[in-house]
Amino acid sequence: MPIAYYITHPQVRIDASIPVPEWGLSDIGRARAVAMLGQPWIGSIRRIVSSAERKAIETAEILARHFGLVVEMRERMHENDRSATGFLPPPEFEAVADQFFARPHESVRGWERAIDAQQRIISEVEAALGVGPDGDVAFVGHGGVGTLLLLHLGGREISRVADQPTGGGNYFAWDTAARRVLHDWRPIDNLTPHHGI
Repeated sequence: MPIAYYITHPQVRIDASIPVPEWGLSDIGRARAVAMLGQPWIGSIRRIVSSAERKAIETAEILARHFGLVVEMRERMHENDRSATGFLPPPEFEAVADQFFARPHESVRGWERAIDAQQRIISEVEAALGVGPDGDVAFVGHGGVGTLLLLHLGGREISRVADQPTGGGNYFAWDTAARRVLHDWRPIDNLTPHHGI
């Protein structure tokens, strides 16, 4: 049974002076990504597909070096487009994210609509699964579109109920043949406490 893992980048170094897609991993985020290498679930990964955002690439490269693999980058696997607002302080960001999930057919403050972001991530993942070698694959990306993908695979409506635990650095898995979710979000490591679904 081929398995796909959707992995979200862990904690980033927040810098309001540069665009969010250019943020890299923080020291904690990098430590968590390295700690992921000791987890038994990664052992079967034979292919790594990543968003082209820096924080996702940095996470994917840690996996790729471990396995001696090349990272396949897909530009359209990026996080939901929030460039209309740029960086928002955490309380404001959370409020807008609530609206993003609650009103999926509307553009909230100029953000990409959730329904469009969902179709984009589904399309990119399906396209990637349609090419390349067989075997287990890791998709490395972001919490927002990852949640939208998880909801789709589980046959659930768009809402924030399936959002990943705070801080990033989580993963879920699905059977790529049956397109069946094997488990919801789990932490990529054992370094920090998380509250999953």
